[in-house]
Amino acid sequence: MASQIAVQLYTLREFTKTPADIARTFARVKKIGYDAVQCSALGPIEPKELARILQNEGLTCCATHMGFDAMRDQPEQTVENHKLWGCSLTAIGGWGWKDVNAADQWTTFAGEYSAIAAKYKGTGLSIGYHNHSHELMKFSGQTALDILFKSFSSEVWMEADTYWITHGGGDPIQYLSKYAGRIPAIHLKDMGIGLVNGERKQQMREIGEGNLNFPGILDAARKAGTQWFIIEQDDCNGLDPFDCVDRSLKNLTALGVN
Repeated sequence: MASQIAVQLYTLREFTKTPADIARTFARVKKIGYDAVQCSALGPIEPKELARILQNEGLTCCATHMGFDAMRDQPEQTVENHKLWGCSLTAIGGWGWKDVNAADQWTTFAGEYSAIAAKYKGTGLSIGYHNHSHELMKFSGQTALDILFKSFSSEVWMEADTYWITHGGGDPIQYLSKYAGRIPAIHLKDMGIGLVNGERKQQMREIGEGNLNFPGILDAARKAGTQWFIIEQDDCNGLDPFDCVDRSLKNLTALGVN
């Protein structure tokens, strides 16, 4: 069976600023043991050059992140690029960080985003939404994340992020179960407590190095039909990000994902 594990390149964003950086980083993640990447936070690079580097390193582009405006305004180019990369999943990295404090704002956005997703129907490219923790704010007992996925058209998929759901006070396992069938890719990152300048602080941690229930999360993800298990660590707490994604890969593999 082909590997289901990928690394989200946002973790390695300090090493993907130029085409030469990208080529070196892809070679390093391949050597670590990854066969797939999620392309995000890359510096300027021509789509054909990115495709060439992917092919040269034998890496699959399992998904991308892209900006809302480009997704809305450049559908033909977006589809063409993703076909070039052999990629069928893209998502925006979130919405509504500022000045969004009412349920109807989330509902309105869901309608707008569903209209964008409709432009891609039948193209082979699926449009998704990646959560952070602010979508766990509640409005009359419903989280914004639930409002979104009850309001989105069925074509919009969820890129559930285990850390951010937990950070917002939610349960990743519950969300994986609730939206089974709509989560082809998941972001995996752990949460723990560490010492920062002598103070105990919450930290993003490598998979298996924190306190999230990864056996339960992985079981729920498999039952939900998740195809891609994407390792991400936004903040590596001063450690080498390559060492972090290496450790997460080893620990995730030990948990039975391959």
